[in-house]
Amino acid sequence: MILGLLYTFFWNTPPKNHLIDKKATAETINLFNNLKEISKAHTLFAHQHATEYGHGWKGDEDRSDVKSVVGTHPAMIGVDLSGLSGRASRIIQQNAYDLKKNVVNTYNRGGVTTVAWHFANPVSGGGFYWRDSISKPAVKYIIPGGEAHEKYKLILNEIGQWAKSLKGANGELVPVIFRPFHEFDGDWFWWGAAHCTPEEFKTLWKFTVSYLRDELGVHNFIYAFSPDNKFNTEEEYLVRYPGDEWVDMVGMDNYADVGRDGLNIERAVKKLKIVSDYAKKKNKLAAFTETGLESIPNEKWWTDVLLKIMKSEDLELCYVLVWRNDINSPTHYYAPYPGHISVPNFKEFYEDDFTLFEEDLKDIYNK
Repeated sequence: MILGLLYTFFWNTPPKNHLIDKKATAETINLFNNLKEISKAHTLFAHQHATEYGHGWKGDEDRSDVKSVVGTHPAMIGVDLSGLSGRASRIIQQNAYDLKKNVVNTYNRGGVTTVAWHFANPVSGGGFYWRDSISKPAVKYIIPGGEAHEKYKLILNEIGQWAKSLKGANGELVPVIFRPFHEFDGDWFWWGAAHCTPEEFKTLWKFTVSYLRDELGVHNFIYAFSPDNKFNTEEEYLVRYPGDEWVDMVGMDNYADVGRDGLNIERAVKKLKIVSDYAKKKNKLAAFTETGLESIPNEKWWTDVLLKIMKSEDLELCYVLVWRNDINSPTHYYAPYPGHISVPNFKEFYEDDFTLFEEDLKDIYNK
């Protein structure tokens, strides 16, 4: 009798919620807690746009270049909300449907989705990149009090509607990691450091979270904060940080130190340690939110560089994401495809107990 009561109590006890959304769904809370625990001994391997397209193909059902190489998809799939604004309404609706299908399929297979946002400038031309003489510093226009604030709310309405359309096989909301305004410490995006003040950026972040969460009732987002690698101290990392009550995950994008601008493993580890240590201190998740070496010319890069970095200094990083494999480009790819020179080494990376792929995830949305 007592054992039965204890079983009932623990089974029905809601999971402890460390998220900034106190109304987060049980699956979202469980994903956060499980990623936190996993990061103590493992990391999820993630690939941007992995199941949407790859090296020389697009739109094939249940396909990814990673699966073609090792027999399973990445544990985490990166997608993008770029198609949910700046286009005709019918195109936005089709993009939203296609993106929803991708996310739901990943969830139903047991995988995880991280969502970036290459947000086309809402007040000028130039797309998401900053283009001199074309782009406008849109942040000051779209925050509260700005002349395009209402337009920004309409864009967020589309995102909120999409978020609430994500339903799993049993009708539950699918959790995703939402990573808006990434690499904000660089100048290449219109939300970058040269185009808005720290206070304007913090205001944009806070409004975006509060509007989605509190006004639109989106409760299946884990909010991720990810600058590029332009910091060397915790103080520098936090210059544009909106506060612990507005962020669930801290991360970093870093291509420069892993081979693009010359290899510097020590520097990459130092910066990731700042991120990881902050997450440990504040009970946040930490991740290596973007990285990779274009074309992967170093055939041992997976174990000699990436895995070496991830295993250093007791880092606790729940995932590492490499960028996309372009459909047409012969050189723009960041994960191996069948026949690539790094395939044997990638298989070593895959077989290492430290790395997790989709087949390794067991009930990541449950307690």
